Amino acid sequence: TIVVVCAIGWASYRNLSSGITTSQALADEPPSPGTDQNILIMGLDIRRDQQGRELPQDVYDALHAGDENSGEDDSDVLMVLHVPGKGGAITAISIPRDDYVDLPGCPTSNCRGKVKHAYSLAYEHVIERGGSGDAQGGARKANARDAATREQRAREAGRKAEITTVRRFLQIPIDHFIEVSLVAFFQIARVVEPITVCLDHDTSDPYYSGADFQKGVQEIDASQAMAFVRQRRDVNDEWFTDLDRTRRQQAFIASLVTALRHRAVLTNPGVLHHLLDVVKQNVAVDAGFDLAGFLQKANAISGTPLVLYTLPVIDFTQIADGQNVNMIDVPTLRSIVHHLIGGDSRGTAPPSSVSALADGATTTQTTAPGIVLNVVNAAGREGLAASLEKALATGKLTKGKASTAASTTAKSTILYGPGAQAAAAALGDELDLTATASKTLAPNTVQLTAGTDFRADDYLDDNGSEPSATPTTTVTTVAATPTGNVMPSPTNLTRMSANNVPCVK
Repeated sequence: TIVVVCAIGWASYRNLSSGITTSQALADEPPSPGTDQNILIMGLDIRRDQQGRELPQDVYDALHAGDENSGEDDSDVLMVLHVPGKGGAITAISIPRDDYVDLPGCPTSNCRGKVKHAYSLAYEHVIERGGSGDAQGGARKANARDAATREQRAREAGRKAEITTVRRFLQIPIDHFIEVSLVAFFQIARVVEPITVCLDHDTSDPYYSGADFQKGVQEIDASQAMAFVRQRRDVNDEWFTDLDRTRRQQAFIASLVTALRHRAVLTNPGVLHHLLDVVKQNVAVDAGFDLAGFLQKANAISGTPLVLYTLPVIDFTQIADGQNVNMIDVPTLRSIVHHLIGGDSRGTAPPSSVSALADGATTTQTTAPGIVLNVVNAAGREGLAASLEKALATGKLTKGKASTAASTTAKSTILYGPGAQAAAAALGDELDLTATASKTLAPNTVQLTAGTDFRADDYLDDNGSEPSATPTTTVTTVAATPTGNVMPSPTNLTRMSANNVPCVK
């Protein structure tokens, strides 16, 4: 939404980049090899501004979202925006926020949880430790300057964690990111209200979002828009799920795009000025993102179709700690995403080879013969060492010993003995790890120790066993809008066009 808004107003405001918050969170991330771009959009469940300050009370009242302490500080909206370098339809892929995944490098002993929590775990870790790496001080006890600095450090940690989690989860490069706060969403809606939306049936959620809407096409104000996109329960429909909430957000984006394209809002300098002020106050982007150039390009292709997808889940379940999560088929989701965005932006083969590359299959390594690979499971994931041996000991690497460490280790490592440097370096390139020489390992031996930061989902399914070489779930693509009494199932991949106002559940 932010991107589209700014793109349309680009011709009037060329100084957008000045004053916007920039981040180094993507400094070490590998980009797409071609001209395509993958942009991760993160919508934060944080009820404070960029400096960690409280918002005005009237904003909290309108948000239906409690006070400054009510949010979970996580990335409540996750969307990968794929922009083809050579033109064509722009694809937006929504990741359900409760998908149960590995959280690489998380600051807790259990690095597995909801995909949205990658941000909040890293964020809260910095806040609780005072933001400087020491154990002194608590959240928001320093003066205003220190609080603002700590807030930015915490958000930077959250950005890095979320980007890494999504990149490894879907096995795609992330070229840029846009971070949007909850209040930005509200303020944009306030500037362009009323907004036309359409619902398939009467709906009400008096407990969480405050939503109360009638069936059919209707115009809503900014406060109602927040309830529209945040609804996750319906007293009239026990089958209303969090994926329906995701499709509400997509429908709102489609409605907003339609309004901006067809109403005089776009030619009103005062309105555009307010929109750009919202961006500067409530949005962060990576420092390498030429936002001005991107928006100029986006403006040139503003008539290009935008297609929005929501990834499917297998089931909704409750895990041991009481959390309600989405159980997913990781290889299948990767295959879907790789097919949707094509080979150019993945840094892999074209779609005809997607299945093998999406499911953890490895390429033959050009290493010296007779190199033994030993794997130590220090991640606390059952069966991981054996699965890694089977997956990685291919070509010139031969299977060695698979073992389990006495305790978990946070950081994964690769060690090598004499004669095994090339093999270890090749393995390190594949796993994004640095290989280190060891004086204790036998010649022609490589030892991989998989810690809790290791992307185990690449090699294990959700039951802790080795994933199949091809997607294990048959997925049907359906329209995101209901047809008669037929509603999208959580197990469906749903598709929505942003060319009009869609009527959703």
